[in-house]
Amino acid sequence: MDKKEQKTFPESRIQAKKRKKKLIRNWIIGILAVICVVAAGVGFYASHLYKTAENAANKAYDKENAVKTTYGEFNGKNSFAVLLLGTDTGALNRTEKKGNTDTIIVVIVNPKKKNYTMISIPRDTMADMVGDDSDDVQKINAAYSIGGAKMTMKTVSSLLNIPVKYYALVNMGGLMKLVSYVGGIYVTPSLTFTYNEIKFKKGVRQHLNGQAALAYSRMRYEDPEGDYGRQKRQREVITKLVKKLATTDSLQNFTKIANTLSSNVKTNLSFSALKSILANYSDCTSASESDYLHGYSAYIDQAAYQIASTSELQRVSNKIRKLLGLKTETISNRETKLNALNIANGFNFNSSKTQNYTIYSESTTTSDVKKKKSSSSNSSSSSSATSSQSSSQPAYNTSSSYSTGYSSNYYSNYTYSYNTNPFSGGY
Repeated sequence: MDKKEQKTFPESRIQAKKRKKKLIRNWIIGILAVICVVAAGVGFYASHLYKTAENAANKAYDKENAVKTTYGEFNGKNSFAVLLLGTDTGALNRTEKKGNTDTIIVVIVNPKKKNYTMISIPRDTMADMVGDDSDDVQKINAAYSIGGAKMTMKTVSSLLNIPVKYYALVNMGGLMKLVSYVGGIYVTPSLTFTYNEIKFKKGVRQHLNGQAALAYSRMRYEDPEGDYGRQKRQREVITKLVKKLATTDSLQNFTKIANTLSSNVKTNLSFSALKSILANYSDCTSASESDYLHGYSAYIDQAAYQIASTSELQRVSNKIRKLLGLKTETISNRETKLNALNIANGFNFNSSKTQNYTIYSESTTTSDVKKKKSSSSNSSSSSSATSSQSSSQPAYNTSSSYSTGYSSNYYSNYTYSYNTNPFSGGY
């Protein structure tokens, strides 16, 4: 009997049972095989993402400013701060290799509040460059171009009496690319303006690609709040970008995002520290708060500065230290000493006028300033009007208004339009 003839006979119950078992077994094996293939693929993909992230982090890592991380520092229970710096290099046709940091933000991540707080420091804030032995002061945005990240961290730390161990430097050109890779962001401008040929309309919700987001965050001159208004928009863009980066949709462009970060970011946070932050603080990205260091418009040698009063420095210092779980301390530094000397010379932080601010040597005391002021006043009263004006005139013009603008060509013919009195707080 051949095989064809054998198949014509009906199969027995036992044979049918065996055939079904074999069929079921084959289906199970097939399904398991597919699951294994998929699992292997996902594992390979996850491994690929991990390796890509590790390579990007290592490329962005600043070994020169490396800081040893203590055990449990990023355990999800402790607050920590990172100094966020933004440079203009590589954006909007800017080609300088090491630009000033026009964006300076202290970011405090607080797991108890499950949020992060961004406190901006205006780019024109007067600050003593820590690490520079001279008695000169500079606008704080010059610290990076003078002494790199190390000087910037030390300068901000001294200015506000806060610990600054970590930093992240972001190239504005890189920010533009990141916004594009996450699919853009939405904003509702609080004022109408045009910047770099991109138009923004007050109260109208608008989708921004990378180029538009950069323009939105950089405009300053048309804002009635000047640099303070720009800081608000910068924080808004960063906040919305962080939220987008935290979504699973970002995985679609993960490699591009990682490569962009590695090429446009420098940080002294190691890959292991970043992993701990991602694992233990991810729930802190959903909410944020904002604040900024208020300043007064003043001239130093005919250059426009923002001078933070001692009370304002103390306010911001207290706020950051409390968020970090530290005891508050009375702030005392080069800036507070200069404030005291200038007040002794008649500088009024409550005045609505733009005044002149004098940089005194480290050895100068308030008694020295008062004696000199008293001597100058007596000399003025005993001389003629002409000689009085000549004898009381310092090395630079003390008039509260200038027709020639500032000494730098970059600032020529521009006048700050926001109030020189301190803001009351909030937005």
